[in-house]
Amino acid sequence: MPPSSSDIGSRRLDLAGTRDFHVAGAGRARRAALSSFNRDWLAQVWRTATGGARYEGVALAAVGSLGRGDAGPLSDYDLVLLHSERSLGAKELGAFAERLWYPIWDAGVRLDHSVRTVTQSRQVAAADLIAAVGLLDLTAIAGDEELVVAARSTVAHDWRGNARKRLPQLVEALEGRHARQGDLAQSIEPELKEAHGGLRDMTVLTALAEAWLTDRPHGAVDTAHELLLDVRDAVHVVTGRGRDRLGREEHDAVAALLGYPDADELLTAVSDAGRLIAYSLDGTMRRAGQSQRARTLRVGPRRPQMTPLGHGFFVSDGEVVLGTPRLAESDPGMALRAGVVAARAGLPLAPATLENLAASVPSLPDPWPASARDLLGDLLAAGPGLVTVWEGLDQVGIVEHWLPEWAAVRSRPQRSAVHRHTVDRHLVETVVRAAGLVRRTSRPDLLLAAALLHDIGKVRGAHDHSVTGAELARGIAARWGFGAADVEILVRLVREHLTVIELATRRDHQDPATVDAAVEAAGGDREVFEILLALTEADASAAGPLAWTDWRATLLEQLAVAVRDRLDAPRPAPGSAVSRADQTVGVLAPEAAAAVRAGEPQVRVVSGGGSHRLDILDVDRVGLFADTAGLLAAEGHTVRTAILRTVDDVAINEWHVESPSGAVPDPERIARGLARLARGDRGPLQTLDRRRAHLARPSGESGIGSPGQARALVVPGASTEATVIEVRAQDRPGLLHELGAALARAGISVRSAHIATYAGQTLDTFYLTGADGQPLPPARVAQAVSLVIDTCDGVTAA
Repeated sequence: MPPSSSDIGSRRLDLAGTRDFHVAGAGRARRAALSSFNRDWLAQVWRTATGGARYEGVALAAVGSLGRGDAGPLSDYDLVLLHSERSLGAKELGAFAERLWYPIWDAGVRLDHSVRTVTQSRQVAAADLIAAVGLLDLTAIAGDEELVVAARSTVAHDWRGNARKRLPQLVEALEGRHARQGDLAQSIEPELKEAHGGLRDMTVLTALAEAWLTDRPHGAVDTAHELLLDVRDAVHVVTGRGRDRLGREEHDAVAALLGYPDADELLTAVSDAGRLIAYSLDGTMRRAGQSQRARTLRVGPRRPQMTPLGHGFFVSDGEVVLGTPRLAESDPGMALRAGVVAARAGLPLAPATLENLAASVPSLPDPWPASARDLLGDLLAAGPGLVTVWEGLDQVGIVEHWLPEWAAVRSRPQRSAVHRHTVDRHLVETVVRAAGLVRRTSRPDLLLAAALLHDIGKVRGAHDHSVTGAELARGIAARWGFGAADVEILVRLVREHLTVIELATRRDHQDPATVDAAVEAAGGDREVFEILLALTEADASAAGPLAWTDWRATLLEQLAVAVRDRLDAPRPAPGSAVSRADQTVGVLAPEAAAAVRAGEPQVRVVSGGGSHRLDILDVDRVGLFADTAGLLAAEGHTVRTAILRTVDDVAINEWHVESPSGAVPDPERIARGLARLARGDRGPLQTLDRRRAHLARPSGESGIGSPGQARALVVPGASTEATVIEVRAQDRPGLLHELGAALARAGISVRSAHIATYAGQTLDTFYLTGADGQPLPPARVAQAVSLVIDTCDGVTAA
């Protein structure tokens, strides 16, 4: 038996740990040492299994990372026992294989193994695309090396000979894997091996070159590959497991091991590497397809088919090329023009054209001429084709030439649960969304520029990215040649790009103070408000489905209506403001009021998309808010907003809910439940009580419910009609009901509530008044804050 086989994992980790991960070139040296160690140890296993005898026509070979020599400290072994048909009998071969595999299993090493002849290897490669790519890395470990060379060369020969048939299969396999595993560059927990831009894509690049269809890029992409291998190795060391995913819990430790100042810098580097590998793979796949088509169709010399696009650009085999490279040497706007032409055509710029533009196009003057600024607007308005074209321009440094501030946000991660992209990719996606909204404003150029710049302040060390971004936008807009007035509008749009959505979702849009804040954000300008509104929608929809939902869109539109009314109407004379209660008079028909007072609540449901508005009329009473919230939770609905009004003794309440199950709220069932609750019958809440009983209550000792975890903050100046409190806590079924009940017991009324939940955390805003309908005095404010925190932390019984 090989010596010390039982601690092979520890020995591999020790070997990895003896290297300085953050020293340049250490990764290659570490992997070379690990490769030598792995092969030496397996050679010892071979010698033990053979007993020193010479086995003719039998060999042990490796594929995968072990075969390539880039295995990590705890990578598994992927081994093939090759044999000729006449080397050993079936029984003897099986016994020999067991003598090889069992010591490896006993050592605790993960093993993928097979026993094949050269012919069988060829057959497997022909039938299984993934196996074919893997067998291209077949490397001898021990035994008959000529047998391994024969197997590898045979598989490679077939791979080249069948390239025409295998390439479409490879494209389909790649698309499927990338769809399952996602984009490495856009993940906060990247799958380092299987994702688009991961380590397996590097093996595909090599396989494409092996097919002699095209060469693959070298230099920068190889450096990116080394970085991902280093990160993979660090994950193995930190976790003690052969994992390929960089989980959140490993971010800090891996960053420290690799010498990065923090986890965000690590993720930025990983994203950069993944983007480069993905970009290289996509381009190489296009080159391979072009080569295959040329090889298939050409009979003698063939001139490339060139479809003119104008301005010296042509479509050639699925890419945009510059017909005369000299054109790039005289026109500073040629790179912008190239981007416009390609994005509008929905095609990528050819790599050679990009490199020529990056090297040859003269610098734009400062400030830019109007023609260049117009070209930038045309590029940003191009729609979905912008994403691929922008990536190509970014890869060769052209984007940073236009916008040096881009370097600080390039590939920068976003840890917010609502974001699905890095900062730079989110900016581009926002531009694409904004391009579909340009008809809402007379200044689409300002909307698109603001979309590109709205998060430019998300840089290392920024306390408030909106404020930081606004100052950066001032310099950028001036450099791009915008006039002084337009510069100030862009600064305002960047600074206030979150204001409207926060007001819409976390404030009462019928409160004059909320409308005042939105008007102030737009500088009192109707057109600026429309741009800000479109920017808000583009930003939220580009962030992802958590940031842009039906209920958010509804609330944003409701606020927009109120703001437009304010901006379009003459200002009322001082003291002439109409109260909220007065505005609701006339909404309540006499027959409806009579039915409500007779103990028959009225409920109307208006559905739109995945959200529902419930108009609920009931006799006003202490605890009505809590009962309604509890009943809706028991019915399986998620409350997003509640706006409460009272006319005389009748509550006219508006609730916005979402139904995760897809069920539409039943108005009659809700009305019956409210009537029962008003009579003191708690039966309608039994479903909610049972659900809460199955959940562990916050303990006060540990976890999210421990003291200090929940927060309640008074928002000064948010309303002149109520005390506004923001609540942040761990969400749980019925929490809104519990909060309403606790406040009702204290005689505090909830006038409106605005509910948001992200990644299991609530961000709720309550407008509170006393029994007199006025904002709470200081002592009562302190009481309300204490009640809210205690309830969220499970101290107060529901």
